[in-house]
Amino acid sequence: MKNRLLFLGPPGAGKGTQAKLICQEKSLLHLSTGDLLREEVSSGTDLGKIAESIMNKGELVSDEIVLSMVEKRLSSNKKGWLLDGFPRNLPQAGLLQELLEKLDQPIKTVLLLEIDDDTLTKRMIARGRKDDTESVIRNRLKIYRDITSPLVHHYEKLGILKSVNGSGTVEDVNNQIKGALI
Repeated sequence: MKNRLLFLGPPGAGKGTQAKLICQEKSLLHLSTGDLLREEVSSGTDLGKIAESIMNKGELVSDEIVLSMVEKRLSSNKKGWLLDGFPRNLPQAGLLQELLEKLDQPIKTVLLLEIDDDTLTKRMIARGRKDDTESVIRNRLKIYRDITSPLVHHYEKLGILKSVNGSGTVEDVNNQIKGALI
């Protein structure tokens, strides 16, 4: 099975759930940028202090800070990894590619979890979060598609993109992912 992976997919597609399952089974390092930021902040590292001050102002943490956190984890990792939630756009993909070339750890497979908007909307509303209204969800999906579709084409051109249908049960989707990663 491939050991350097990137998961793409819309909000609510199950990337985080599937990433955790694959990482546990294959002993891969799970790198979720949100988790990395929270970990750095709670540990009180220099990067965490910088990120916390930015987040406390309601601003987005820069790509450079996120990449520094990713580099810190990858430089000491030899087993393999799965990136979940980064990159979100083409400029970030370019920065990530430069970092991975420097570390001699190129992405082996980009896995796209595909799921239709109606199924996603129903799934996200069922989570019961206050901000998961149908109009908010539809807007988030539009933003995702506008920003992420160029990434899908980018990785497709590189010949490393695989797609699975994310609308089944957790187990069904997990089996599809394992089949795609062989």
